[in-house]
Amino acid sequence: MGYKQLTEETAVTYAKENGYFSEKAVVTCEEIGDGNLNYVFRLRDGKKGLILKQALPYAKVVGESWPLSLRRATIESDALQIFAKYVPEYVPKVYGHDETLAISAIEDLSALTITRKGLINGEDYPLLSKHIGRFLAHVLFYTSDFGIQAEEKRVLDSQFVNPDLCKITEDLVFTDPFANYETNEYEEELQGVVDELWCDKNLKLQVAQCKYKFLTRKESLIHGDLHTGSIFSSSSETKVIDPEFATFGPLGFDLGQFIANLLLNALSREENKRSVLFYHIEQTWSVFVETFTRLWMLEGVEPYTREKQWLPIVLNNIFTDAVGFAGCEVIRRTIGLAHVADLDEISHKETRLQAKRHALQLGRKLLLHKTENADARLFHILFDSIVLGKEVKA
Repeated sequence: MGYKQLTEETAVTYAKENGYFSEKAVVTCEEIGDGNLNYVFRLRDGKKGLILKQALPYAKVVGESWPLSLRRATIESDALQIFAKYVPEYVPKVYGHDETLAISAIEDLSALTITRKGLINGEDYPLLSKHIGRFLAHVLFYTSDFGIQAEEKRVLDSQFVNPDLCKITEDLVFTDPFANYETNEYEEELQGVVDELWCDKNLKLQVAQCKYKFLTRKESLIHGDLHTGSIFSSSSETKVIDPEFATFGPLGFDLGQFIANLLLNALSREENKRSVLFYHIEQTWSVFVETFTRLWMLEGVEPYTREKQWLPIVLNNIFTDAVGFAGCEVIRRTIGLAHVADLDEISHKETRLQAKRHALQLGRKLLLHKTENADARLFHILFDSIVLGKEVKA
């Protein structure tokens, strides 16, 4: 049987035929996907739940005029299982994968909340940054040349060749937002600041270098789209989902994207409600460094990891790259094709426009800033220099 798109009715049939529910079970199903690329079905029988995620042969947000390979579903399933090898507590269980139909059967995380929605609603997830810092440190270390033998890494790299979705990142994150492309979308009141952005040759030089790093640095297995909408949270749990953009890329990429989305949420908040976001940014980096350092010292397979002078250089390079990638992400989520609800759902128009102006200015400042040391307070300093018009001493 070839590929066939599921409906809510056929999703139930599929689940029963594949043993996820008994034939006699009364199963309800609803399509809950709010992303741009796939269908997501939640099935329940009153006792347990199940997610069936099916990739479409095109981008759902655009339609059949934007074809995409179904192999991304296999890449997502494989990535979740590799993540689970190192940090099973931070990803959902994968119960099965059907490559022909591009369907993955995944643990239902309905008891948790999509982190972006929770943050917009003012929720605080006290363990979010600790968990994400650990997740990234383990996955990035153990799939890099520091934690895996080079020949094994090359084989793993070949498993995550992901040209269609990498092309989306290359275009929508690093290219289109920085010139007059049809994919861009923004309010006409922002045209002045957008024009300034597009005319800034120094900025484009920095973006070009970020894009080149993404194209050429196959340093470790990255999630590839680690924003707050790709994370489920509660007060005690954190689960990373949706790694269909997974590929081998720069060590700092996921860190930059995650931090950028915390900054975007901070831009949507009143001044007295922002501190928790900067706590999470600084804690993410702190936990990442602590965990990565411990793994480096205890588990490093590269002989040169015994050279004490090398680790600080590696960490500084990761941080520097993360700052640049964060700048690209902040800008593209403001004027590119895929926005974030943090900004778009600000009800008061002028407040929304001002937040977006600040986002563009902040993204520019992140890209142009020359980091001298890996200090995550930098994000707070640059944020306040834009939003509050003041410099804050580190």
